[in-house]
Amino acid sequence: MLFEEYTYFNYQFPEPQYLGAKHTHLPWIKKFIPDNVKTVVDAFAGSQSVAFLFKQMGYKTITNDFLNFNNQIGIALIENKATKLTHEDLKILFQSAKNKSDFELMENTFTKVFFEKEEARFLDNFRANIPLLENPLKQAIAFAAINRSMTRKITMGHFGHTQALVYANDPERIKRNRSLIRPIKEIFEELLPKYNNAVFDNKQDNQSFHKNSLELLPTVENVDLAYFDPPYCDSHADYQGFYHLLETYTEYWKDKEFVNGIKRYEPQRISGFDKKRDVINSFEKLFKLSEEIPNWLISYNNRSYPGIEEFEKLISKYRDVKVEAKTYQNGRGGKGSVAGSQEILFVCKPKKKHFVPGNHQHELVDERL
Repeated sequence: MLFEEYTYFNYQFPEPQYLGAKHTHLPWIKKFIPDNVKTVVDAFAGSQSVAFLFKQMGYKTITNDFLNFNNQIGIALIENKATKLTHEDLKILFQSAKNKSDFELMENTFTKVFFEKEEARFLDNFRANIPLLENPLKQAIAFAAINRSMTRKITMGHFGHTQALVYANDPERIKRNRSLIRPIKEIFEELLPKYNNAVFDNKQDNQSFHKNSLELLPTVENVDLAYFDPPYCDSHADYQGFYHLLETYTEYWKDKEFVNGIKRYEPQRISGFDKKRDVINSFEKLFKLSEEIPNWLISYNNRSYPGIEEFEKLISKYRDVKVEAKTYQNGRGGKGSVAGSQEILFVCKPKKKHFVPGNHQHELVDERL
């Protein structure tokens, strides 16, 4: 790494509140990144904290998530080189929307579920004004910051429960988290500088995509390292359930059905990695599509399906693999990060080739054969 590239670490990633986020594991993951990497793909980017690390390290970073609200973070902080939201942009976002009647989804669907009517109306009005910003990079920052504001306001930081308003009226919980009773606008204004200050140019043309990983991989070329952080099947893999409201808000669907107490959208997007019936076949496809990428790092959890030994055998068909483990000392929310469980990192390198003596010459043999 060139000396000047260390300055990229002066930029701070806005701390996420996201089940499974790797924000606290970044120094550990960084230790296993191989040398001579120039281009990286993060195929299941989630909160984008690992992609941000790759950008800080000066790599060309291709980041992707099949949920659009995560992709918006990628556009705002990975793809974006210099664009920030200004005071003039805030005037646009906070102004009274001219097309209010087209933006009533939050009020009509989530009032008395996660928000009181006044807050739901503010969110609808804000969402109506996002398209008025002059470019997609500014729109992405607005999405990233307002979505983070919603997770800050909701106890546990996700939308997989129906107790948000109950907790927001609990004096003991309010003592621990004043954001429960703060206006979302105020939270947004507090968080926005963190997103603006995280924007930087690492002199690479980074890209953020919104695709299924199996659709992304055939489109990328000359990648030195793939980082895979798939949903931890049979652990805390239901990100669409936990964060359905953020995806609904970003997409602002008019053609979905909103079901059960949390008003989750239906039908859900299909990842192929969060159901036992699909996951092994999906990993086989993932690894075959990644055969031209020499190095892989795969984040996993010891409570996930398939189990560690079975998953290691699956990876070993394609790569030499070493298993690293880090134990959670304290619970961080979600079945996969309770105290005593382990965060796993599969460090995968190209299979070694060796010479087998023949009658007349040595033959080069791939260990996979």
